[in-house]
This record gives sequence, C-alpha cells and structure tokens, in this order.
Amino acid sequence: MSTDESSWVPERESTVGTKFLQKARKSPLVPIGMVGFTVVAAYGLYRLKERGSMKMSVHLIHTRVAAQACVVGAVTLGAIYSMYKDHFLKESSGGTQK
Repeated sequence: MSTDESSWVPERESTVGTKFLQKARKSPLVPIGMVGFTVVAAYGLYRLKERGSMKMSVHLIHTRVAAQACVVGAVTLGAIYSMYKDHFLKESSGGTQK
C-alpha cells in the first residue's frame, strides 16, 4: 500500500514556545500562577539580606509557601472557571446537545 507523497501534509512544527502559547490560550490562569510564583520567589530572594533576626530556614519556608499559594490559587481558579464554563454555560445555552 503506497501513499501519494503529493497529498502528504507535514504536521505543523511545534516548539516549546508554541506549545506553551497554545496551553496558555486554553487555560490562561496557569501562566499567571507561574508568573506569581516567579515574582514571589524573586522577592523572597531579594529580601533575604534584610530578614532581620528571622532564621534563614524560616524565611525560605515562608517564601516557598507564598510562592506555592500563587500556583495553587491559580490552578484552583482555573478549575472553577472550567467547571463553570462546562456546566453552567452549556445549561444556559440551550440544554442538551446531540
């Protein structure tokens, strides 16, 4: 069984950047969570010298918890939005679809 090479169309080349943009369009809160994580982590490292009498381990734990809270919050909001879009918007747009 042979294929006609003139009808063969290569798949669109995808790089890491294009895959990231596709996923960001699909769920925009995940990149927001990633940016929040980066900002909190950078701020924690910036404030490392001025932590006062706080132990370094406690400062790093606080920074980690705040950074993780950004990501978990963004993922939670994304899941809530996805459930809202799937359930409530379909019901209000006309009921069941075939």
